[in-house]
Amino acid sequence: MDINVIINLFLESYPRLFQGLGITLFLTLVSIVFGTVLGVLLSLGKIYGTGYLSRIITMFIGLIRGTPLMVQLFILYYGFPSTGLRLAPLTAAVIGFTINSAAYQAEYLRGSIESINTNQLKAALSIGMTKWQGIGHVILPQAFRRVIPSWTNEFIYLLKYTSLAYIIGATEIMTAAKIIASRNYRFFEIYLIVAVIYLVIVLLFTKLFSIVEEKFRIPGFEYYRE
Repeated sequence: MDINVIINLFLESYPRLFQGLGITLFLTLVSIVFGTVLGVLLSLGKIYGTGYLSRIITMFIGLIRGTPLMVQLFILYYGFPSTGLRLAPLTAAVIGFTINSAAYQAEYLRGSIESINTNQLKAALSIGMTKWQGIGHVILPQAFRRVIPSWTNEFIYLLKYTSLAYIIGATEIMTAAKIIASRNYRFFEIYLIVAVIYLVIVLLFTKLFSIVEEKFRIPGFEYYRE
């Protein structure tokens, strides 16, 4: 392996790779935001919804978590056209990643909510709050702070899972790398460069989330859990 070859290949390829990286980050950020919103709604519906609603949400989460993400993307992009609905590659990828992330985030938040003493909600009701006021003002703020480590992992996983978008034609960084490699036959070198780019991005976001986690850490929570 010649390091000079790799450096020269990077210098030749970085405009296309960084363009693909922009799509990768777009997919990750949009999917994590919408996935978080949907995940919150799913977790609240599962915990506090009626029995019928809770069962439907439980089955939906189980279905999404129990099937491969690749299969879900194939259904959205290749399966839906048979029903008359055609999705652009990027749209199908965003929908697939959002739904998948939401199912996992719903379970993370559910565990966080259920770790909070139920007497806190009873206390909120006793001072005149409604059920949903108690949930919104007492339960959720604590749950969000406790779930940050899980959400950090979900973001990192999602960032890496976006590489699957190339199988349905979304022009993210893996697609860009495949195009470059097919032209110069430097498959090992170009995929090594992509791996390093992923590693750098993951390390940067991991550091960012560790700062956020420390900022919102509940003082004394570690002792409380013990």
